[in-house]
Amino acid sequence: MTGEEPSPLDAYRARRDQARTPEPVPAAHPENASGPAATPGETPEKAPGDTPGETPGGGDRESGVVDHTGDDQAGRGDTFVIQEHHARALHWDVRLERDGVLVSWAVPKGLPVDPHTNHLAKQTEDHPLEYAGFAGDIPRGEYGGGSVKLWDRGTYELESWTADKVKVVLHGERVRGRYVFFRAGGRPGRETGATGAAGRRRGAPYGPDDWMVHRMDPPQDPTREPMPAALEPMYAVAGPLPSGPEWVYEVKWDGMRVLAFIEGGRVRARSRAGRDVTAAFPELRPVGAALGATQAVLDGEIVAFGPDGRPDFSLLAHRIHVADAGAARRLARQIPVSYLVFDLLFLEGHATTGLSFDERRDLLAQFPGLTLSDTLPGDGPEVLRASAAAGLEGVIAKRRSSVYQPGRRAADWVKTKNIRTQTVVIGGWEPGAGRREGRIGSLLVGIADPGVADPGGPRLGGARLGGAEGGETGGDVGGGIAFRYAGHVGTGFSDATLDLLASLLEPLRQDTPPFPDVPAQRARKAVWVRPELVAEVEYAHWTPDARMRHPSFKGLRDDLTPADTARDPSPIGEAGPMA
Repeated sequence: MTGEEPSPLDAYRARRDQARTPEPVPAAHPENASGPAATPGETPEKAPGDTPGETPGGGDRESGVVDHTGDDQAGRGDTFVIQEHHARALHWDVRLERDGVLVSWAVPKGLPVDPHTNHLAKQTEDHPLEYAGFAGDIPRGEYGGGSVKLWDRGTYELESWTADKVKVVLHGERVRGRYVFFRAGGRPGRETGATGAAGRRRGAPYGPDDWMVHRMDPPQDPTREPMPAALEPMYAVAGPLPSGPEWVYEVKWDGMRVLAFIEGGRVRARSRAGRDVTAAFPELRPVGAALGATQAVLDGEIVAFGPDGRPDFSLLAHRIHVADAGAARRLARQIPVSYLVFDLLFLEGHATTGLSFDERRDLLAQFPGLTLSDTLPGDGPEVLRASAAAGLEGVIAKRRSSVYQPGRRAADWVKTKNIRTQTVVIGGWEPGAGRREGRIGSLLVGIADPGVADPGGPRLGGARLGGAEGGETGGDVGGGIAFRYAGHVGTGFSDATLDLLASLLEPLRQDTPPFPDVPAQRARKAVWVRPELVAEVEYAHWTPDARMRHPSFKGLRDDLTPADTARDPSPIGEAGPMA
């Protein structure tokens, strides 16, 4: 035997330099490396494993591996701790005292709150008992670098402990109930066949350190409900801005509406059309970290700000269509975006949509890590004047007592614009000339006409486009609608945008125009496409024959469908009378 025998904490110590981390790093004392901690002033009792060559619960001290199995608990530990660990990836470390160490699992989504879901739990090295009181910042670049917070602590009752399954009853300040940790992969040392990293068999879904954790009891809160997998946002009606003490005002951001579903510190983002846009916006990751273990659904807007500090949709347009996570990370360094939160739809197992606007905002204020869309001081007319002076798109007024109505357009929310913008569907293009020869010269665009049925009209994904009442339709797809020609757009393009449009429109070519009323002089040279791509334009005004004057391209709207292109009747810079 060598002069220094292996210890259960050798793997822990090998990963840490006491001079570079605030974590407790106990000195190696093989003869005292195990057994329950003594109360200050007491002599430690003899613990299992004090016999030479034996470790607590059996095992082999020569290898440093401790056998924690056995259904007995007396003298082997009964405390537990859960630490929220903001490392490279947020997770929760669950640690059970056993045989003088903390047996540990890293749980990426935290402990499940009900029996319907199992969560992955990655077993890590045993930690010293002193770690149960650790909270602090581990320097970046060190093992586990990031902040560590004490999230819960208490005692546990052991039901059984085998090499592949651990059943306990937790009695914590936050978590209470029966849980089982069970091995998902093969045991270390028992793998057969070729292996890859961390001893995982090639092609196997789980490695030897991969466990699952399952809650065996019903939820602690018997009224708790599962978080919805999908929701639609509430929409504002267009109209003069109302005034009075029962109204509150927010900026109408020139951005992209996104609902964020947050669970276990992870964010799943859906556009108003229901498309998953999580990969496109890595900036959403801190939103999950800000809520930690809190389960919630947020409503907000993703906004790109220009050099002058104003929202700039033309910048955001470069980010919306990106689906590759690597490309999105690179773009995020060039064109950063912010997620501005203005509502809360679900919180910790309970829908909040039935609460008043003021109550929902009070709940949002509990999360200081979120960037909230501030409410604007003042009354309707002065708020609108101030927003116009600041070059903002407009203002939304919300009734303080209003409930949230998913998928509905309600008069409790009223939007008024300072700048004329319109979503349009692209129906074709005219070839360019001069500098743009061989490229797109201008886009031929239209708008949906919800009041006109078109039994044989354009289809999207096999279903005719559906309309709804007034303004934005909320992305409905259903009964047939027609499109009307709304003008040609020849400005606002960068070379990169023209290349992107060409690549997206070429596969959509068709022989006939999607607009029955397109002027003959435009139709002569036009290349027609199926009306599937949606864009946003800025324009001067509508002409008497329902054409946009001087429209300028702002960007593609992957978050909207062609059914969302009905003419926007929002009044420009108009405040209503005092209520």
